Amino acid sequence: MNTNADPAELQKFSDLAHRWWDPTSEFKPLHEINPLRLRWIDQKASLAGKRVLDIGCGGGILSESMAGVGATVTGIDLSEKALGVARLHLFESGLKVDYQHTSAEAFASENAGSFDVVTCMEMLEHVPDPASTIAACAKLVRPGGHVFFSTINRNFKAYLFAVVGAEYILKLLPRGTHEYAKFIKPSELARYARDAGLETTELLGMSYNPIAKTYSLGQDTDVNYLIHTVAPA
Repeated sequence: MNTNADPAELQKFSDLAHRWWDPTSEFKPLHEINPLRLRWIDQKASLAGKRVLDIGCGGGILSESMAGVGATVTGIDLSEKALGVARLHLFESGLKVDYQHTSAEAFASENAGSFDVVTCMEMLEHVPDPASTIAACAKLVRPGGHVFFSTINRNFKAYLFAVVGAEYILKLLPRGTHEYAKFIKPSELARYARDAGLETTELLGMSYNPIAKTYSLGQDTDVNYLIHTVAPA
């Protein structure tokens, strides 16, 4: 298997896999931001009836929600434990998702141009070579298809909010969830996408209000951000 993965990162999420669908657990932020990112993706790509690939699907929160609005979804991940949880949750939700244990690069070698939509959310900051993952996404999407990314900006504010604030002060995430050096500037992500043949059409920020304890999408990309790209038709 052609693997672009950090064993320590895989172990980190595998150890927490049994808590993936607990909305009060370490994965609470994912549960809370999921309606926002699902709505945004659906507005851009009209998911119903589309073939969708969710890269780094983990326990399946986004994968299931996209299946729930009518997409035919495949989810891939390198954590067997997370995939086990994802498959088990399908018995509860009654939805259909094809979960596979593989890397984006290996999957792309056998499924080029097979998907209308590819999502890679909250993953790029956890892999050794994000450009390789982005290139695989570009290979997997059909001409004219959509590829969505989300990750964390690299600057002092992002360090304060995503590491110090989220992990140590507000305790929204376990300590050690993120490594500042792996954060990616929007200009870098856009360059990786361009090098892979994708055109960036929208850049959005995702912000957290610690008073209201709510997330929102907007123009502030200083910390968390999302990018919509399209493949040439």
